[in-house]
Amino acid sequence: MDGPNTKPYHIPTDAVWFITGCSSGIGQSLVHHITTHHPTHRVVATARNPASLSFPTTNANILLLALDVTSQTSIDAALQKTLAHFHRIDILVNNAGYTLVGDTEAASDAEARALLDTNFWGVVDLTKRMLRIMREENPRSGGPQGGVILNVSSMGGFIGFPGSAFYHASKFAVEGFTEAVAREVPVEWNIHLCNIEPGGVKTNYATTSLKTMVNGRHPAYDHPGYPANALLAYMGQEENRRAWAEPQAVVRAIVEIVNRGRRIPIRVPLGADAFGMIAMELESIQKDLEEVRELYDAVDLEALSTSWYIRIGVTAPRLLD
Repeated sequence: MDGPNTKPYHIPTDAVWFITGCSSGIGQSLVHHITTHHPTHRVVATARNPASLSFPTTNANILLLALDVTSQTSIDAALQKTLAHFHRIDILVNNAGYTLVGDTEAASDAEARALLDTNFWGVVDLTKRMLRIMREENPRSGGPQGGVILNVSSMGGFIGFPGSAFYHASKFAVEGFTEAVAREVPVEWNIHLCNIEPGGVKTNYATTSLKTMVNGRHPAYDHPGYPANALLAYMGQEENRRAWAEPQAVVRAIVEIVNRGRRIPIRVPLGADAFGMIAMELESIQKDLEEVRELYDAVDLEALSTSWYIRIGVTAPRLLD
């Protein structure tokens, strides 16, 4: 049985990109990069408020659309307009999202669920519709069947940090969903899914895209030496963000992933901090496994050898090529 994303992907010369969250940050930089360096590609740039999009309306290869990823009606309208205009979608970039910080027990259900609606369920709803479009609509337009779904996660989709539990929950959910769907789609559909895992990026992640819990900080966590306080203090100081990656460097890497004509990995850490911290986390996981080895060694190994995931040929995921 073939694993996920085992075949190389070859992007069409007139590829159509559909990108969410384009009013700032990675989404905005990605649109600028594609239109500047790949002028034969077409781009659908979306935002809740299309007036916030700073792209020329005179460029026939750019389509600006309103999109609220928490509204299935809005999603369907944007996709219908895209297919009417460009007739297919080759690359979906699920980029829209934001951060919620504070003490987990102080969070209201409403704000926690709202974050998941944007960061996770928006990804799910777009991905489900895109599978059909890439499988059925793309070949009808004369283009190749298939495409690539890039879900912008974070190194915070692999590692949890204090003070952002619901953000990490949303990104962990995106990563598990992406990996499972990648293993679900038949290889002949030519649909590839990928988690993009940036580290620190000089966007509005730590400023305007960062929301503080409406109930404020829980008094039990007031001590400045507590983990969440230390991390939030670090993020709040601009000088500490100077070493973060430039968004232009991140989007160059994103575009290269789909343009290089090779297999697209399930996970792609971007930035020295992301790569290094994920590698350290893998070492920590390995230590945890060794610490409880005597427990899982006691499992009936004969039964394990005939377990369902071995019988159907599913193998452990790889982090990188």
